[in-house]
Amino acid sequence: MAWRQLLSSTVVLLFILQEGTGASVGIRQVAGQEAQEGVEKIFMQESDALNFLKKRSKRSPRSRDEVNAENRQKLRVEELRREYHEEQRNEFENFVEEQNDEQEERRREAVEQWRQWHYDGLSPSYLYNRHI
Repeated sequence: MAWRQLLSSTVVLLFILQEGTGASVGIRQVAGQEAQEGVEKIFMQESDALNFLKKRSKRSPRSRDEVNAENRQKLRVEELRREYHEEQRNEFENFVEEQNDEQEERRREAVEQWRQWHYDGLSPSYLYNRHI
């Protein structure tokens, strides 16, 4: 009778363990399917990925869209470079003009001081003797 009770408890235990592993495997399979669906939502299809990653060789002709896009980029860079150099040139021209104006003013003041210092009072002053 003891061995019969032992046998029946073993069968019940095995049955419970089998159901438990089956349930856990079932849960794992369901979870794996859900995870797979989530992965499919994140990543693109294999065919799209192959087309996306396909590189053209160096000798193959570029499409008209690629050529147009590159030309637009080059034109934009040239325009920005031209604007930058024009701005730099204008700033330098303004700087040079200010320097020349200051130098002319200093020279004019120096000449006027020299004339005042060397004026003897006999001949008419320079201001009244100018040719207008």
